[in-house]
Amino acid sequence: MDDDDRVFKALADASRRFLLDLLFARDGRTLTELESELEMSRFGVMKHLKVLEEAGLVVTRRMGREKLHFLNPIPIRQVHDRWIDKYTEHHVTALLELKADLEGDNP
Repeated sequence: MDDDDRVFKALADASRRFLLDLLFARDGRTLTELESELEMSRFGVMKHLKVLEEAGLVVTRRMGREKLHFLNPIPIRQVHDRWIDKYTEHHVTALLELKADLEGDNP
C-alpha cells in the first residue's frame, strides 16, 4: 500500500477525521483526552490512532509517562497537491465560468 492509499484509508473513516479535528483544535493530546471525546472503547480509539500513525497523519512523543499525539498535516497537503490542485487549474476554472455564463449565473 503506498502513502496516498494509507492517507485516503485513514481519512475515509468519520471517527478518524474527528480525531484529526480534535488534534487540529489542540495538539499534543493524550489517549485519555482523545478517548473522552468519542463514544467508543479505549481499544477502539487506539486502533484508529494506529491507522492515523501508519498514514503519517499523527505523530507521537513521550513526555514522562504520557504519550502525546500531534497532527501532521503534511500528508494531507501532499494529497491535496497531487489530487486536488490539478483539477482546479485554469481549464476547470474556464469550464466553470462557461457553465455559469450559459446558465446565466454571471451578471
